[in-house]
Amino acid sequence: MSTKKDKFSLKDKNYMRLALNLARARNGLTGENPSVGCVIVKNDKIISIGQTGYNGRPHAEYNAIKNSLEKINGSKMYVTLEPCNHYGKTPPCTKIIIQSGINEIYYSIDDIDKKVKGKSFKILSNKNIKVTKGLLKEEAKIFYKPYKINRINKLPYVIGKIAISKNKVIYSEGNNKITDRVSDKLTHYLRFKNDALLISSKTLNIDDPQLNCRLKGFEKFSPIRVILDKNLKIDLKSNIFKSAKKNNTIIFHNSSNTLKTKILKKRHINLIKMKHSKYNQFDLKTVLKKLYKLGVRNLLVEGGDDLTKNFIKSRLINQFYLFKSTKILSKSKKHVIFTSLNILNKIYSKKLKFNSKLGKDTITIYKR
Repeated sequence: MSTKKDKFSLKDKNYMRLALNLARARNGLTGENPSVGCVIVKNDKIISIGQTGYNGRPHAEYNAIKNSLEKINGSKMYVTLEPCNHYGKTPPCTKIIIQSGINEIYYSIDDIDKKVKGKSFKILSNKNIKVTKGLLKEEAKIFYKPYKINRINKLPYVIGKIAISKNKVIYSEGNNKITDRVSDKLTHYLRFKNDALLISSKTLNIDDPQLNCRLKGFEKFSPIRVILDKNLKIDLKSNIFKSAKKNNTIIFHNSSNTLKTKILKKRHINLIKMKHSKYNQFDLKTVLKKLYKLGVRNLLVEGGDDLTKNFIKSRLINQFYLFKSTKILSKSKKHVIFTSLNILNKIYSKKLKFNSKLGKDTITIYKR
């Protein structure tokens, strides 16, 4: 029985795999634009690399071309996503590619953006540049799934996260730590990789969290803090209030408390007034749509039991991190049990992605 011959060489795959790794390294840090990786090769030697800039600009192709210390003409370009071909806040990448003298380009998949999709192939080919697409396309499709969700659904890609003790407790008065330091580092990595972090006012007032990234050297990548606080119960002595500054805190509410509204606005907190659903709760999908319009593309939800349950039941979580500790926490004081484990396993039972030890803890990652 004959098998279809792979048209891509091992070298081509390795160059594109490097480009994908460059894109992964910048993933979650490129604002409204997708993270793209680019590698330029001449005479079987890598002469330059590029990634999408922080907050989305400049684009990877531009960076790779400008970063090169050698002449680009006659080279090959490997890029993870179809180059843009329209004027926006920057000139089209197809234009700079044509001007650079690159004579061959490989890209993995077409861009899902209707302004771009499938047009670059024709533009570049008409300028006598050899264009080949589909290199490592299956890997690229997996990587760009969050971007696809952003563009098609006009919603952020949502990651849920919760830590539970061996006896399923997520909060026990007097016990501040559930997981060990390895799990804590992963939590801060998730904060580093997401545009925004969402909690409820209940979690805010019980835990008084900082909601920042505390990985050394990456503090400036702390996410925007988003609080669901329908009655504006936020404690004015909380870490969130004291550290609020322009563009770093959003509160969804439905309060007529003009005095507290004035105080919060003075701290540059973005207050979004929104009606409740029939269950006296915010409609979570509407919250996500509003966050998308504000530029949030990746959202981490670190809620308590109720908020997590509502997100899971609404099937709005795309990926979920469950940290399980070996500790047994006291139920004799004030405590909260994680009641959503059965719902989580039921809804995501066929989508189990990963299960492993993490330091002293166990981590299970579910994915839709």
